[in-house]
Amino acid sequence: MPSVTVDPTGRFLTLTTPSGARRFHAVWLRDNAQDPGTRAPGNGQRLITLRDIPQDTQIAEAAVAPDGRLTVRFAPGDKRVTFDPAWLEARAYDRAVPATRGWLPPEVRTWDAGLMADVPCGDFTELQAGGDALRDWLGQIVRHGFAKVVNAPIRPGALFDIVDLFGYVRETNYGRHFEVRTEVNPTNLAYTGLGLQAHTDNPYRDPVPTVQVLHCLQSSAKGGENMVVDGFAAALRLRAESPEFFDLLADHCARFEYAGEAGVCLTARRPMIELAPDGELRAVRFNNRSFAAVTDVPFDRMERYYAAYRRFGEIIDDTAMEVTFRLDPGQAFVVDNTRVLHARKGYSGEGTRWLQGCYADMDGLRSRHAAMTRTARLEAAE
Repeated sequence: MPSVTVDPTGRFLTLTTPSGARRFHAVWLRDNAQDPGTRAPGNGQRLITLRDIPQDTQIAEAAVAPDGRLTVRFAPGDKRVTFDPAWLEARAYDRAVPATRGWLPPEVRTWDAGLMADVPCGDFTELQAGGDALRDWLGQIVRHGFAKVVNAPIRPGALFDIVDLFGYVRETNYGRHFEVRTEVNPTNLAYTGLGLQAHTDNPYRDPVPTVQVLHCLQSSAKGGENMVVDGFAAALRLRAESPEFFDLLADHCARFEYAGEAGVCLTARRPMIELAPDGELRAVRFNNRSFAAVTDVPFDRMERYYAAYRRFGEIIDDTAMEVTFRLDPGQAFVVDNTRVLHARKGYSGEGTRWLQGCYADMDGLRSRHAAMTRTARLEAAE
């Protein structure tokens, strides 16, 4: 049974559960009350603003009921609110702050070439049916940053059916989708038979498309295997080798640009290794084709910055970091474009190779996965 004590000042309480003691401030508790007067019952959105809460709000008393729920009475106003201790425990902020720059949340798992033995994959027919198959496939993308699809329709535009599993197409200057096959006088090197270094797409956009889908329609040309590299694993390997190099790429902005077609001039200024204010590793942007002149690094650090950039590229190019697979007609892969770099080996001019690609966003994918996980949890509790 949980227990609670209130600080003599009334500014916070301490809730003790089997997992430990957590402190919660009065103003935080009042702002996060779940009662119908504070939150809309239908959608959970907050009905009050912070100015509706007295600035001198304190905890007048708090007690744990026999059913384990916590009741708090606030002053002034004599407002009473009931909390589920498990709900509070899941949102506890009284915890140690990660001391290492580049930390990752527990649901994220880094990987290297060893994942080739168990590439995340889902059967399109099963994914369309929803249920556990779709939830688990989405979970693989959240966890590993990518997953394959097999047995998808072999027809132009079928990649939109894949996006429909979790979200919406993000239209760009390339249109709702783009064709990946050899062209004469191509506007982008992706449309040639050349091999491509592992990269994230469209780093010159702000915000960058956070999901890319590539769907294979034809594949009789020799070569052209797809490769993926975990950018988070590469960044953490760089940090382990040289904290200085990691910090250089995280603390200074790179610049990216694309002006390969009439009427388009896209530019973005972001670090190659992007961290949240608390040090969480949030994104990697790496694309040698779109890397513009760096102007945001001081003169006395520029040479070391380039040394860090070079080493990061060497790690990304290391075959020990890559997972390689061939996409056959009816197969596709989905990548988190803020994390996973993708590449392609060169292929011959004989035969055909035709893929269609499009962009979407991780917020829709994460939302679908979270909603399905929540529903499954509630059903299991009934």
